[in-house]
Amino acid sequence: MAIETTTLGGGCFWCLEAAFQQVRGVQSVVSGYAGGARPDPTYQQVCTGATGHAEVVQISFDNAQVDFETLLEVFFTIHDPTTLNRQGADVGTQYRSVIFHHSDEQRLTAEQVMARLSEAGTWSDPIVTQLQPAPTFYPAESYHQDYFRRNPGQGYCSVVISPKLAKLRTKHADLLTS
Repeated sequence: MAIETTTLGGGCFWCLEAAFQQVRGVQSVVSGYAGGARPDPTYQQVCTGATGHAEVVQISFDNAQVDFETLLEVFFTIHDPTTLNRQGADVGTQYRSVIFHHSDEQRLTAEQVMARLSEAGTWSDPIVTQLQPAPTFYPAESYHQDYFRRNPGQGYCSVVISPKLAKLRTKHADLLTS
């Protein structure tokens, strides 16, 4: 078993966490912040957009069960990579689409996946996902961890996260743990 790490931002971290927790081979998903200048930011600070951090998830995965390219296919299924600093009603740099790569291999894979999706015309607008080396990752506060599992009936979960999970089940049922 070879465990790798990746850090992805695609809007609210609750959405990404809920989806990646269901993917076979994913060992852990931690919601947090990355890509900004302020050390140890809080949720309230990140929400202002002034820290430069993005809401992200850091994923540990067994690459013998699921490879990085497959995780990126899931990532590009569950968010819109064509909207700059926005996912739905969530607006600001903290909601940007970003791949923080942890190796040159991950960077190359991400470049290839984005090029393939662009060439295929998957979206009518260009992909604006940023691709950057992984910076320091700061785990979010405990009340953000496992958010969807603990709050499935909460309004945001019902209206925003549940449809993304339905899309995940439709497009990637073969990758899911249950």
